[in-house]
Amino acid sequence: MKASIAIQVLPSASSQDELIAIVDEVIAYIRSTGLHYHVGPFETTIEGDDYDMLMDIAKECQHVAIRAGAQKVSAYIKVVYRPEGEILTIDRKITKHAQS
Repeated sequence: MKASIAIQVLPSASSQDELIAIVDEVIAYIRSTGLHYHVGPFETTIEGDDYDMLMDIAKECQHVAIRAGAQKVSAYIKVVYRPEGEILTIDRKITKHAQS
């Protein structure tokens, strides 16, 4: 892997149920990209070799939230990019911490 992003999408919503439904739409979009991802309680991490694709996905997550009903959306994004070489993968970072 050459890059990974962690994105926390915070849509405005009138209720917790609406907020969850909007975030579920964003996660469904991320799943549809076919890239390896991990959903955590605060953010979703996505990894791939194409930095520009990951940036486009981060941007589209906000559009998805708006189309799903959010009046506004905030997003916090962390990026790791290494054009030459490899980065630590999601699996390498978290597998040893998985609960049985």
